[in-house]
Amino acid sequence: MRSNNTFRTAPDVIIIYMFYEVIPGKVFGKAGGVLTYESDNSLVPGQIVVVPLGRGKAVGVVSKKVAQPNFATKKILQVLYSTPLPAHLIATAKFVAEYYQVPLASTLGLILPNGVDKRRRKTEQMFGDIAKTEQAAANAEIPLNQAQKNALEALKKATGATKLLHGVTGSGKTNIYLKMAKNALLAQKSTILLVPEIALTGQLVRVFEKYFGDKVVLIHSRQTEAERHLIFNSLLETDETKIIIGPRSALFAPLKNLGLIIIDEAHEGTYRQENAPKYSAIRVASYMAGKLGIDLILGSATPTVEDYYLAKKKGALAILKEKAKTTAVRPEIKIIDLKNRDNFSKNRYFSNSLLAAIKNNLEQGQQTLIFHNRRGSAPLTICEDCGEEMLCPNCFLPLTLHADSYELVCHTCGHTERVPLNCPKCGAPGIIHKGFGTKLLESELKKLFPSARVQRFDADNKKNEGLDATYTEVHDGKVDILVGTQTLAKGLDLPRLATVGVAQADAGLALPDYMAEERTFQLITQVIGRVGRGHSDKAEVFIQTFRPESPVINMAAESDYLGFYEYTVKKRRKAGFPPFMFVAKLEITMKTEATVLKKVRATVVSLTRDKRLLVSPPMPAFHEYTSRGYTWQIIVRAKSRKVLIETCKDLDPNFRVTFDPVGLL
Repeated sequence: MRSNNTFRTAPDVIIIYMFYEVIPGKVFGKAGGVLTYESDNSLVPGQIVVVPLGRGKAVGVVSKKVAQPNFATKKILQVLYSTPLPAHLIATAKFVAEYYQVPLASTLGLILPNGVDKRRRKTEQMFGDIAKTEQAAANAEIPLNQAQKNALEALKKATGATKLLHGVTGSGKTNIYLKMAKNALLAQKSTILLVPEIALTGQLVRVFEKYFGDKVVLIHSRQTEAERHLIFNSLLETDETKIIIGPRSALFAPLKNLGLIIIDEAHEGTYRQENAPKYSAIRVASYMAGKLGIDLILGSATPTVEDYYLAKKKGALAILKEKAKTTAVRPEIKIIDLKNRDNFSKNRYFSNSLLAAIKNNLEQGQQTLIFHNRRGSAPLTICEDCGEEMLCPNCFLPLTLHADSYELVCHTCGHTERVPLNCPKCGAPGIIHKGFGTKLLESELKKLFPSARVQRFDADNKKNEGLDATYTEVHDGKVDILVGTQTLAKGLDLPRLATVGVAQADAGLALPDYMAEERTFQLITQVIGRVGRGHSDKAEVFIQTFRPESPVINMAAESDYLGFYEYTVKKRRKAGFPPFMFVAKLEITMKTEATVLKKVRATVVSLTRDKRLLVSPPMPAFHEYTSRGYTWQIIVRAKSRKVLIETCKDLDPNFRVTFDPVGLL
């Protein structure tokens, strides 16, 4: 231990040591919090450094200067940046650690890019001519209709930092984002605009670049490590105002002068990170906005019931009821009963009326979008003789047929195997495939319309990099029929789109989850919103379903959000789900089923002693068996989130806790 904070190296040379708490970027011990180091450099909170950790070293961030401790300290090895991280990011890292009960060290991975300690070659100026973009921002006129002006004024008057902009699809929420970003720039403040997926960045970047040019900076996971590092460097070192666009990771851009956060399509589950550290970008952005005293705008045509309830309660709600364009038309919507085979005399997957609409669109040079939220060719492969189902050997979940490669694929772990010629159980040759996915729909459409340009967009499509890479082609009409999963349901503006077909609208309603109806309503409403946006006088939607009487499907067909909200709030209040109670999901995985059952049963007995909690019986997880072992879960609810956090602090460390989960599966 150093007896004091000085060290004499020669008769006339005295080194003065100072001491700092540093957050290492690697989890250590059980807590993974801060460690104290010494340095002969004067440092400030937020500076990025390299420190010794165990037998190795780690990148870390200076938390604060402290007095000399009464134990031996190691020396900070290197100071990577003279410019510190913005203070709000350090505070946010600490908030995430406390709110989501994760090691503080793990939260630095949200802020610091991979390879932050590597030396990169200097490149051309990252953001172009700053003066020229400032001129563009100052002169650009952003048109707002009266409804948009009223909504903007309502957002200004709304209380609190977090505000909800509920606007129907095509109502012009993007114009409000543009106006607010411009106002922020004129006040010398930067903006962060989050989108749910990379697929939507291209469209928004083009719109924002039109007004703000090189002020716009794109951040996303498909950029290389070097690209993300160089962008991080440039943002950290510059004092210029920027507009950052990207998925949830863009929230942690190192901006010194952040003045506005916007989250588009705020209902989307992709704003939650499911791998460690688990967090909700919306909740973290809300904390960040409150900390900085700035606005967080949540934009959506189908807000989560929880967000709408809270915004309404707090007086933080602005509404756009009408589409922005006067030429917008109300889509003609037809609900088609899948049980009535007379509707499907020409094809088992597409109704006669939908096929006629596709044919007419091809003749008129207009586009068709076919939506089905299930990938592959067939989700069920069984033996026709004994009923044996082909399951993944790792997960025990049904394997999905991919007809183009004639393989069975597990969409959970990625296991792949050839389709068996005979049943592995009884030896019979009668292997059949049930159900359908996007790959099968694509194949059927190519047979039905051989001259049409059909393109599939889902996670299995390796032919292209996704909708973001081909958006211009789709926008310009170089694709006739789009087939895909939920990516196509999100905020895309396709001027040549005339018809939407929903292959099976009720596919998600049977899931054992209190969020199943909300997700179904959101997806159907969003995909309907792709047409009738004022580009043409034709807009039609065909909703195929086995449950045409479902209130959820009918409210979605009418885009009746308020009706669905009231319907859902009543059910949630009675059942005790958010927004009326807080929820935590406790999961545990053990090698044997007997061991995991013993653990979860003992934990349920212990938790039920606390009368402030509602504790579910132990139940197998949706993906019960994987290569890691057997997973079971417990759902715990309480009226206070603080109670949940206190409860979970004392759990067996083998339990993985998810606070405020998006559903229970």
